Amino acid sequence: MKRTDTSGASAQGTLTAPELSERQIRHLRGLAHPLKPVVRLGAAGLTEAVVLETLRALADHELIKVKAPGGERQKRDRVFSTLAQRTASALVHRIGNVAVLYRPDPKLPRILIPDR
Repeated sequence: MKRTDTSGASAQGTLTAPELSERQIRHLRGLAHPLKPVVRLGAAGLTEAVVLETLRALADHELIKVKAPGGERQKRDRVFSTLAQRTASALVHRIGNVAVLYRPDPKLPRILIPDR
């Protein structure tokens, strides 16, 4: 993936997921390593409340971990992918039942990532 827009906002003002290069992904994975999951999906799965909480967490932190319950890998991958799409964030990494999402603040990004 390539990152083209640092703000995460398109010309219409709607949020779009940032496109990241491999170098940027590696950098973000390193920053995310010590983080604890701030959003946990329950038995109900991906609900509107989970999406709203993820949006709030991304606005507060820009880089977060999300934990899903164990189970079928393909189902978890779909949930993480859908959550990233619905929150206009980049799915940086997924390992086991934990995913790392990144969305820079459009006005004042707090996490500096390297150029491509």
